[in-house]
Amino acid sequence: MKIGDVSFWYADIGLPQTRRPALTADTRADVAIIGAGYTGLWTAYYLKKAQPDLDVLIIDKHFAGFGASGRNGGWCSGNFAWNHERYAATSSRAAVLDMARALEGTVGEISRICTELGIDADIHHTDEMMVATNPAQLARMRAEIAHRHHWGEGHRTRELTAAEVAQRISIPNVLGAMVISGVARVQPAKLVQGLARAVEAMGVRIAEDTPALSYSNGEIVTPHARITAPVILRCTEGFTALIKGHRREWLPMNSAQIATVPLPPEVWAQIGWEGGELIGDMDNGYCYCQRTREGRITVGARGVPYKFGSNIDKNGAPDGETIRRLTAILHRHFPAAAAYPIDHAWCGVLGVPRDWCATVGLDPATGLGWAGGYVGVGVSTSNLAGRTLADLAQIQLGLGKGTALTALPWVNRRPRKWEVEPLRYLGVHLMYRLFAMADRREARLGTPPSRLARFANWLMGRA
Repeated sequence: MKIGDVSFWYADIGLPQTRRPALTADTRADVAIIGAGYTGLWTAYYLKKAQPDLDVLIIDKHFAGFGASGRNGGWCSGNFAWNHERYAATSSRAAVLDMARALEGTVGEISRICTELGIDADIHHTDEMMVATNPAQLARMRAEIAHRHHWGEGHRTRELTAAEVAQRISIPNVLGAMVISGVARVQPAKLVQGLARAVEAMGVRIAEDTPALSYSNGEIVTPHARITAPVILRCTEGFTALIKGHRREWLPMNSAQIATVPLPPEVWAQIGWEGGELIGDMDNGYCYCQRTREGRITVGARGVPYKFGSNIDKNGAPDGETIRRLTAILHRHFPAAAAYPIDHAWCGVLGVPRDWCATVGLDPATGLGWAGGYVGVGVSTSNLAGRTLADLAQIQLGLGKGTALTALPWVNRRPRKWEVEPLRYLGVHLMYRLFAMADRREARLGTPPSRLARFANWLMGRA
């Protein structure tokens, strides 16, 4: 089994053999972007489409797609995954519905642009299916369906019976499932590497091995160069905590995955899964799975959820206990795969704001912008964030006016910072300890949804 080495997705296509040159001399740009992941690349793409003469520079500490963009679960869902009420409290219900529609459209937008640019990212349009395997999960699932209907997302959400689930996929003890239409599976590293090549071809400069040590109005400091730009956009998601002055802004939450070897036809005959749906469950700790292009199963979930002091993993290497937990989920949901080895295990961080709600914005007084806090749904959300940041940057440069995107309720949200250590470490680990206790109790007793999980969500600001 390969452990770490960034991710399986790079084992699939190969890690970059060479790096783009690092910055070694001071330079200037019209727009400087910190972070060459999905958000930064989409922002650059839309800026150059709108203003081809704009000088756009992206820098990255490692290489384009090193972070979550090259490690995620490949769920391009277009879902509104945050607290609707929190956004509505500072804007309106209508604005939240506009944002939900905009997010839904990202799946088609990403697919369209990949086709236009010739990016082969293994995009497969399908459904998301969240299964319930005990009564508590079924109750939680039905509450989520009702919530989505209330917030205008009922047109793509419905419930399946156990028999209807069995027609698609064989998962033991299934009582039902929530199906969300209009999603897609992607190969994350193929998508981010394709985007990097595409924006370079459009004239965007990308400097790798160039960390932002700090930044302020009009200037980014790197180890060997200073960048001056009237607009500076931070697109670092879970790695934001590594930048000076931002350790408590977004918490770097850890998530891990495993990938099986390619499974033989007789195993797939038992499992089914011919539609390639994105599969998850309604555990409080939840998991996320996909059937890959070449017939593997990937399973992701929280392992060690957070490292003390907002520290980051070492090159995507998870611990042994996390691999064991992920393997147990694989065998529980797909017992036909239990006889086959795990080929790769890896992990990465995602950004979590204190109110668990994604944000995008730009301060007109400083020219400093940001986007992120996607809490696990960044594949599609980063596209909308990139479009929005591009609009905000053009306004700042005097090249555009307000748009429908710049009026969405996530624009310029500034939640409070996370607590100092050890409070945030204790809080995150307590939350996941309570989730695990709740899931064990629900599975053992067949009880209604556990109050332990409800308390954990309240404690950490998710509820």
